[in-house]
Amino acid sequence: MADDLFKALADSTRRIILDELTQKSGQTLFEICSRLSMKHRLGISRQGVSQHLAVLEAAGLVETRREGRYKFHDLNTAPLRQITERWLAPDPSDPSDPKESSP
Repeated sequence: MADDLFKALADSTRRIILDELTQKSGQTLFEICSRLSMKHRLGISRQGVSQHLAVLEAAGLVETRREGRYKFHDLNTAPLRQITERWLAPDPSDPSDPKESSP
């Protein structure tokens, strides 16, 4: 899973898509394409954005849901928390850290 996550984050367009979903989760493909075009001046096709979203979804960073004929894309930050917790050393001065309390 970490390989897919790092691959997804390696691309600047995918990071911009994540930034946009951070500002407003639950966007349709049309909304994401519009924001990329208008706000970021990215000339990318709907198919290109759709492929980027597929990579983000495979990495677990984007979840989709269907409502009628619309497909909404939501940001999922859980995979980011998992990788940050993987390498962060526990703070020895933090009494709330469960790794530090031994029975």
